[in-house]
Amino acid sequence: MSEFVEQHFRYDDDPDLPGWKRWQILDSGRFNSFIGALSVKREERIARVRTTFRHEHSNLRDHIHGGALAGFIDMALFAAGRSFGVLSGPASTLDMSIQFITGGAIGVATEARVELLRETGRLLFLRGVVVQDEVMVASFLGTIRKPSAK
Repeated sequence: MSEFVEQHFRYDDDPDLPGWKRWQILDSGRFNSFIGALSVKREERIARVRTTFRHEHSNLRDHIHGGALAGFIDMALFAAGRSFGVLSGPASTLDMSIQFITGGAIGVATEARVELLRETGRLLFLRGVVVQDEVMVASFLGTIRKPSAK
C-alpha cells in the first residue's frame, strides 16, 4: 500500500468476514465515514465490496436512499481499484452512471461486484452491479482519474 493510503485508511483483515479485508477511513469527519467500513475481497477479475446499510441510510420507503447507494458505489470503485493494485493515491471520479433497479433493503448485506474493464496511463474504467443476496439492486459504470505522478 502507498504512504497516502496508510495515512488515511485502515486496511487489514476483517474480523467479521474471514478472507476479506476491512477498508475504513481514519478521519471520522469525512463523508466516507457516513457509510462506514467496507469489506473488500478480490476474486480474480471481480472485486467484491460489502457493507450493511442502517436506518440513517434509509428513505421514507424504508429502502436504501439513492444518495447513500450512490456514495457507496463511488467508494466501491476506489476500494476495487486499490484491491486490483491499480490505485494507490488520491484520485477523482470523472464519471459515474447508476441504474437503480429495485429498492435495497436496510440491514441486509449489500455488495458491489466491480470489474476493471480497462486501465490506461491516467484512467480506470470500471463497471459492476450491486446485489443483496442474489437480488440485483443497481448496475453502474465509473471512470476514475488516477493520481498524477508527483
